[in-house]
Amino acid sequence: MSDRPPLPPGPYLVMGLRVSGAATARTLLAHGEVMGCDLGRPREAEGLAAAGVEVELESDGLDLVRRAGTVVKSPGVPAHAPAVAAARARGIEVVGELETAWRLIDAEFVGVTGTNGKTTTAELLGAMHRAGGVPVVVAGNVGTPLAELVGERGDVVVCEASSFQLEDATAFAPEAAVLLNLSEDHIDRHGTFAAYREAKLRIFARQRTEDVAVLPLGLEPPGGAARVVRFGRGEGAELSCVGGTLRYEGSELMAIDEIRLRGAHNLDNAMAAAATALARGLAPEAVREALRTFAGVPHRLEEVAERDGVLFVNDSKATNPDSARVGIEAFAGGVHAILGGSLKGGSFRALRAPVAARCRACYLVGEAEERLAADLDNTVALRRCGTLERAVEGAAAAARPGETVLLSPACASFDAFSDYEHRGAVFRALARRLAGMPETAPAG
Repeated sequence: MSDRPPLPPGPYLVMGLRVSGAATARTLLAHGEVMGCDLGRPREAEGLAAAGVEVELESDGLDLVRRAGTVVKSPGVPAHAPAVAAARARGIEVVGELETAWRLIDAEFVGVTGTNGKTTTAELLGAMHRAGGVPVVVAGNVGTPLAELVGERGDVVVCEASSFQLEDATAFAPEAAVLLNLSEDHIDRHGTFAAYREAKLRIFARQRTEDVAVLPLGLEPPGGAARVVRFGRGEGAELSCVGGTLRYEGSELMAIDEIRLRGAHNLDNAMAAAATALARGLAPEAVREALRTFAGVPHRLEEVAERDGVLFVNDSKATNPDSARVGIEAFAGGVHAILGGSLKGGSFRALRAPVAARCRACYLVGEAEERLAADLDNTVALRRCGTLERAVEGAAAAARPGETVLLSPACASFDAFSDYEHRGAVFRALARRLAGMPETAPAG
């Protein structure tokens, strides 16, 4: 494990008190005085005051900055927030919750980033480590907040890292860093694709020569000192797919039809995970076992119901056009795609070709409804539905045996839902209700 720099000095002001921020605030109590603020009244902040955190809700935290030694910024807080700008103007160090937790956790880190596929690849890497008998925890951007792992012993943390987290990384140097792909996303937050790309590449910036940097064939070297390992189709990658077979450094690993995950994009995720695991010294048999048995993660091409030969698939984690594209392309045809939600900036025109090739119709919902209708005009039938419930009912009524009702929104969820998981849970419940199946998960 690399040497970690110490925490910067307190008192600590944690900005944003949702899941990761609240966990970070509790963890920092062992290291000094902790203050916390949030523009809203998140339920995760309940109990922080009783634990010893000075809490201000419905507050931008500006009045707390002058007392802070360090500002810890949650991923949802933008860099231009007034309190962040004030802290930097005063010379107060601003760090992210990813950076803070990494400095305190006694384990090797495998960081996974990219526009799409992060959760699936991180969980698949976890499965590979477990198959190899290596104690591992999967945490980060989705699921367990990293701060909750502080004080626990473990060999490896596989950490999903978003651009929001990485833009605040200053010393973060994972023993293995994986970049899956890069396409336009979060322009509303970062301003330009170049800034978004720069945030992603920070995952490699501080790595050492003994570390591993994994990235797709054809992408420019990321900078940093780590050994570069590439994955991709064709020759020239350490982990390659040639003639229907995965090969690592020239040796056959397994046939691709043995991989359980569906879709061409998941072949890329599988190659990235395998390249990382093998470069870190995991046994090939452990990698093969995980690839043969790992069925995926909720909200990513999750098959939730079937009615009269119609399959209902929850791909709620497809929150940008490129992710929705690979979701649609995972099916040969006959797709009734539910698209829409809150706008993030950028165009939906990249969906025109897959929609025209694979979809019977698209059912448009939410804030992005009109933009989707304009960008997808003259492709297939476009139904303006407004709400997810009307879209599911309309798609289910139109779908025929052998076809698929697919929620792959290409948008964030915040116009109508708390997050993509809430949206996916509602879709799952609606689909199972239509199919006459018991609801195994709540609707949010």
